[in-house]
Amino acid sequence: MYVRYKKWLMVLLSAMTLSACSTADVSIYANNTPKFELQSFFSGQLRAHGILKNRSGEVIRYFNATLDGSWENGVGTLAEVFVFDDGEIQNRTWTLTPNTDGQYIATANDVVGSGEVRIAGNALFMKYVLQVPYDGDIIEVTVDDRMYMVKDGVVINESVMTKFGFEVGYLSIVIEKV
Repeated sequence: MYVRYKKWLMVLLSAMTLSACSTADVSIYANNTPKFELQSFFSGQLRAHGILKNRSGEVIRYFNATLDGSWENGVGTLAEVFVFDDGEIQNRTWTLTPNTDGQYIATANDVVGSGEVRIAGNALFMKYVLQVPYDGDIIEVTVDDRMYMVKDGVVINESVMTKFGFEVGYLSIVIEKV
């Protein structure tokens, strides 16, 4: 019995190790255009449309959102209002603070700690721990956001949500300047 659990544990650890090694670095997009200018794109009014998929890839919710971005002394504020198909409304306000290496640290009202924003070329990557409502409770999931500017004023955002290293959900969002 012990041998079977040991084998299962080794398979699990190997799978987690392999999946951790397969992440692309944002720097591979350094030469892509149009260039993702964080302060320019997330300034003023934006709108977003997206879907949420469960771990099986089935669309379980869709939403529309309004975003309002402003900057003062290099620090950005991005207020988001999400309206889901079932009528639920979620609000999130991001604060984007420049750090010493020219990138940004992101915090929000429902984010545990902070997220590190990395930008290169037309891409923006951010990873953070988000508190989300689930079955009448709040759970924490790790979100790996990948945003790509596909033309001036339009960004496609793909996110993978994980819990204990396992993928539990996926977001696809189109964000556009108004």
